Amino acid sequence: MSGHNKWSTIKRKKGAADAKRSKIFSKIIKEITVAVKESGPDADANPRLRVAIANAKGASMPKDNIERAISKGKEKDAASFSELTYEGYLAHGIAVYVECTTDNQQRTISNVRAIFNKFNGNLGTSGSLSFLFDRKGVFTIPKKDEMDMDDFELETIDGGAEDIVEDDGIITVTTLMEDFGKMQKKLEEMSVEVENAELQRIPHETVNLDLDDSKKIMRVIDTFEDDDDVQSVFHNLEITEELMETLN
Repeated sequence: MSGHNKWSTIKRKKGAADAKRSKIFSKIIKEITVAVKESGPDADANPRLRVAIANAKGASMPKDNIERAISKGKEKDAASFSELTYEGYLAHGIAVYVECTTDNQQRTISNVRAIFNKFNGNLGTSGSLSFLFDRKGVFTIPKKDEMDMDDFELETIDGGAEDIVEDDGIITVTTLMEDFGKMQKKLEEMSVEVENAELQRIPHETVNLDLDDSKKIMRVIDTFEDDDDVQSVFHNLEITEELMETLN
């Protein structure tokens, strides 16, 4: 299984087992709010909002919640959010990107720095990990019985697909970052249901640790993800089948 497909798979498994449903929803609501403030509430004219709404539906968010988030983004006194990225190293040289959306930058950097310090990590400078990761568009799509995979692959390649992997009833389509919007449009034209679409940071190579050390790293990742300001966390830890079993 390719690295980015492992990453998408583990995110899906964690999400399916995550009892903190409201936490998932709060991240999506924040993304919808930012998208509306950035380019307006018309999803037809706002590609970022269309992606956020599709992700909300993929997470089974109720329609009322989605509509409230859009309305919140239209309010003049709605909070203004900044999108920030922090990068650094955890134990055993594991590189980590922490992507945040916040209305209080001082609070966010303080919390992120505290987590790095607590777990003997080091917060680095902006751009210090850019040589270790590529930013890619990743689309997670439930495979339908009526899908013709040959036709699907030809269509998505035309839309900019760099890699297409089918595993356990889920298709993962990866594109170059600059082809993210092109692929989004192509899948809409194909009337394909997308469970999740996002820009991910994919490591060039992963670091393989023993199970105990890997579980400790994943606990740090969970700690970052539990922070209200954190939207996504990416890392270069090798996600082995053994580790995935412990996270189910």
